[in-house]
Amino acid sequence: MSDSPTVQNAPDLTGGAVGGDGPTHVAIIMDGNGRWATQRGRPRSFGHKKGSEAVREAIEGAIRSGVSVLTLYAFSSENWNRPPSEVRDLMGLLRLYLRNEVAQLNKENIRLRVIGRRSQLDNDINVLIDEAEAKTSQNTRLTLVIALNYGARAELTDAAKALAAAVVEGRESLENITEDRFAQELSTADLPDPDLVIRTSGEQRLSNFLMWQCAYAELMFTDTLWPDFTKDDFADAVTLYKGRDRRFGKR
Repeated sequence: MSDSPTVQNAPDLTGGAVGGDGPTHVAIIMDGNGRWATQRGRPRSFGHKKGSEAVREAIEGAIRSGVSVLTLYAFSSENWNRPPSEVRDLMGLLRLYLRNEVAQLNKENIRLRVIGRRSQLDNDINVLIDEAEAKTSQNTRLTLVIALNYGARAELTDAAKALAAAVVEGRESLENITEDRFAQELSTADLPDPDLVIRTSGEQRLSNFLMWQCAYAELMFTDTLWPDFTKDDFADAVTLYKGRDRRFGKR
């Protein structure tokens, strides 16, 4: 992408690329805050703070590129295993974001959505989320989805349980459980699947992120650490995406 690091494309299995339209839904695995801070001799909390500023760059990049949905992987269900002090810092940043940025999101006609299991979150955070979602619910310029305490395996398990209960209770027939019906039980049921997934920091894996929804997403990886990610990096990724040949197994 920008500066010296360049986007490392996933293995090209398409047999060639052609120009195309831009992505409707971009999902980003925001990685590298801790390494960014360590490289500068600062605590990891400093990296997370700088990383939160990169969110604004991604939002601006999405709007400039005509993206309708931007999903950010903010806190995974596995992140609870980090040191308690780091988790506290992350939750503190989340509180600040919800208190300080929602007014700006609303002003810019951006809808905020939060996905993930919320039962483990503190009550005040859940209240802030409810208020933010309600305040921005009618906005149409961009849907900003924050994946918080999110894990794809947990999401799929919850969906399977919900459908199994519906069958047992007679509210649903086994024959009606198709891929489309299953997708209706996911937290992203009202959203298009991601067209493009970007992961920063050089790692090349999904890390339990939107595994059902990303079945046919284009994957792009960059060595850029998340705090250094800019709207120009976003634009570079969209340009590369437009050069991909998305065939969905049809030829």
